[in-house]
Amino acid sequence: MQGTSNTSWHSLTTEQVTTVLDVNPEQGLTQSEASNRLQKFGENIISVKKEKSSLVSFLLQFRQPLVLILVIAGSITAMLQEWVDTGVIFGVVIANAIIGFIQEHKAGKAIQALSQIVKSENVVVRNNEKTRLSSRYIVQGDVVQLRSGEKIPADMHLIHTKDLKIDESILTGESISVQKKTGTYPSDTILAERQNMVYGGTLVTNGYGVGIVVLTGNDTETGKISQTMRKAEELETPLTRRISYFSKNLLFVILGLSVLTFVFGILVVQRSASELFMEVVALSVSVIPEGLPAAITITLAIGVGYMAKRNAIIRKLPAVETLGSTTIICSDKTGTITENQMTVAKIHAGGKFFDISGTGFQPTGDIKYNQSNINLYDHETLKECLIVGLLCNDSDLIQKDNHWEAKGDPTEVALITSAHKANLKQTLAESFYRIDAIPFESHLQFMATLHDNGDDKIIYVKGSVEKILEMSSQQLIDGTGPENLTETSISKLYEIADSMASEGLRVLAFAKKKITNGNHKIEISDVNNGLVFLGFQAMLDPPRPEVIEAIRECQSAGIRIKMITGDNLKTAISIGRQIGLNHSLQGKQTDIVAITGKELQQYSEKDLIEIADKTDVFARVLPEQKFLLVKALQSKGNIVAMTGDGVNDAPALKQADVGIAMGISGTDVAKEASDVILTDDNFASIKAAVEEGRKVLDTLIKFITWTLPTNFGEGLVILASIFAGMMMPILPVQILWINMTTALALGMMLIFEPKESDIMKRPPRKPHSPILTKDLIIQIIIVSTCILVSVYGLFEWSIKDGSTVEEARTIAVNTIVMIEIFYLFNCRSLTKSAWRIGFFSNKFIFLGVGIMILLQITFTYVPVMNEIFHSHPIEINSWIKIIVVSLVTFLIIEIKKFLWKRFKTPVKSDV
Repeated sequence: MQGTSNTSWHSLTTEQVTTVLDVNPEQGLTQSEASNRLQKFGENIISVKKEKSSLVSFLLQFRQPLVLILVIAGSITAMLQEWVDTGVIFGVVIANAIIGFIQEHKAGKAIQALSQIVKSENVVVRNNEKTRLSSRYIVQGDVVQLRSGEKIPADMHLIHTKDLKIDESILTGESISVQKKTGTYPSDTILAERQNMVYGGTLVTNGYGVGIVVLTGNDTETGKISQTMRKAEELETPLTRRISYFSKNLLFVILGLSVLTFVFGILVVQRSASELFMEVVALSVSVIPEGLPAAITITLAIGVGYMAKRNAIIRKLPAVETLGSTTIICSDKTGTITENQMTVAKIHAGGKFFDISGTGFQPTGDIKYNQSNINLYDHETLKECLIVGLLCNDSDLIQKDNHWEAKGDPTEVALITSAHKANLKQTLAESFYRIDAIPFESHLQFMATLHDNGDDKIIYVKGSVEKILEMSSQQLIDGTGPENLTETSISKLYEIADSMASEGLRVLAFAKKKITNGNHKIEISDVNNGLVFLGFQAMLDPPRPEVIEAIRECQSAGIRIKMITGDNLKTAISIGRQIGLNHSLQGKQTDIVAITGKELQQYSEKDLIEIADKTDVFARVLPEQKFLLVKALQSKGNIVAMTGDGVNDAPALKQADVGIAMGISGTDVAKEASDVILTDDNFASIKAAVEEGRKVLDTLIKFITWTLPTNFGEGLVILASIFAGMMMPILPVQILWINMTTALALGMMLIFEPKESDIMKRPPRKPHSPILTKDLIIQIIIVSTCILVSVYGLFEWSIKDGSTVEEARTIAVNTIVMIEIFYLFNCRSLTKSAWRIGFFSNKFIFLGVGIMILLQITFTYVPVMNEIFHSHPIEINSWIKIIVVSLVTFLIIEIKKFLWKRFKTPVKSDV
């Protein structure tokens, strides 16, 4: 045997295949030969990559810089014997590690799900005997019989077919079953057009066939997808990249400041080492944002809940934030952008054009001629054309309760629906009793049925435009009856069909023929000539109405939409125009740039980057090309979201920054490889998820902007006390109290802030842009300085007024907390005035403020808290001073926002 996975099996004849694989197609392999091949090449299964052990995966969760900072914080509090705070900090660390471990474990299931998809049992011919065998024991060269409803066990070259149709949607994305036949095809024929091949994991929907197994296990098309999935890189999200960069810098700053401060205190200020050590500990604790990891996790988790309400189930928490940073959405066409329900949109019959309203299989809508509703009996040819579509049909449309259920081929169901819209019911079948039929086969290009209506027998035929016109000698024209077809009239009909096809419509032709003999069978010779041509029905899978608006909103938000489909180029371009892909982000109309998978194969990896970036529509793409397109777009710094439902989409879903699987039509493999699952398979839900993602990203940036001034302000207070040789206004344990309580009681309330009105009118954040812009860094510096000045001012004022050190420190702690409360209202919007966003629109803010005030009253006046935190009751005049400095800080930031908005510059920070 010399055949390999690189052999173009579809280009070989049956004789060549049997020679290469050394098999007799009548008798099959001998049992001994099959056993030898099984031992040599292994079982017909997709191997699963050995994963890291659970312990290693769990320990790797602790390698992030921010987690290391928390470990340092926990260790420091343990040294201070502050066991409650130590428990809280390490609890956050362990909780984050558990969440990360669970997410990683779920992500690893994708390839395992893929390995299950080709498991089946099939009839195999061995030793000239039929035996039913598990797919895992099928080997290269086995002769396998295929029947309707069975799963294909491996990649096979067909040697016999009878009305064989295969659902290849998991590989090609095309929802319509593919007619299969024997023969050979050029070596460069794309997978979707190899009619002499069937592939592992696909389904037999109709007919019977026999094939020779040419590839098994990892060498099959499904196996190749598994290998591609392994190559998919585990990507960091935009936020994790920024947080990681920020955390590393913060770690070095903390360590550097601690060492420099300690050395400065020893050499310059000449303080004792033990005293300095405690002050350096206080400095380290103050600068560490202990609440940040918890805030990120909780914010993302709540975002998951909001998205679930909008039909997007989040499988991996970071995907919530990544959706908010998305710059490109690559979407499948069928079922996501379109209804996944074929609909007849236009009919040409009797020399007239008719438009049909309504979409999907629901038989509601009107047939119009010259924009007016028709009376069917005034258009005899149209009536005949619709009757042919209704009766020359093997599918069904059944009403159940309040909905219609389609059974069979979507194209045929569309013909039934169009007949229903003209009030032609399937009860016609009773008066036009079907006697016999010639089923559709791809080499025939038509289907014909023989009916008895009492007086005469009549043949109804539907099929391709070319074949029906070839077999027709007359056409039926309203008012004049049948007319002979001439070269001119045939040419005109071809022009009409081509015009419909150029609009992305799938065109079928219809004809009839009366016969007077007493035959009860129909032969191909009966329809080869003499048909009366009736007309064309042109159909499409229409875009979902809500998708057009969703795409427009995405474009307004600076997000580019690219359609990647297994459908043909003309249809893809037509749908692209209908949904607005021919509009730029600025709303200007442009030409759609489209390309086919076959054309993509001609480009190098370097050229593909530019082609992918400028192209709007990709048609007839191969599975591996979807994966390469995502990588090409990412190489230009884009944050890419990719939708998919089939096995063929899994590698691209895993490679994308956000993989979005379909909840209704999606395979288990696609769902396991994804980050997000849409419960309604609707593109509009992607837009909603992006909107929620942006809200989450806004919230996280607001939280960071709100929390950092506290940490930096506390740090400045400690540094000032060391460099000036003064008493510390706040102790390490008091710093921990401030950081942990304010983060939970105040910061978490920002999560419930409503979306800002312009959230889908801004461009996406640049993938490599810093967390903090120049604007926000200036704001953080201002607030940190306000905390430094206010804390030291009120601390020294209190000492001079005769207050004890404990009272002065209690005033200092309450000053920081009160400034944070007032500053929280500044951070509800980072660009707009606190008064312009609806002051009472977030009631949870006031709940959090109330809780924080109660906590501070407890901290200040409850004896047990005075003992633990070295606090002391203070008088009312101290509270007035605290509120005044806090209000001043609030007003300074509001003025700063006003001035920045008026005189802002586009310069960004490098932080």
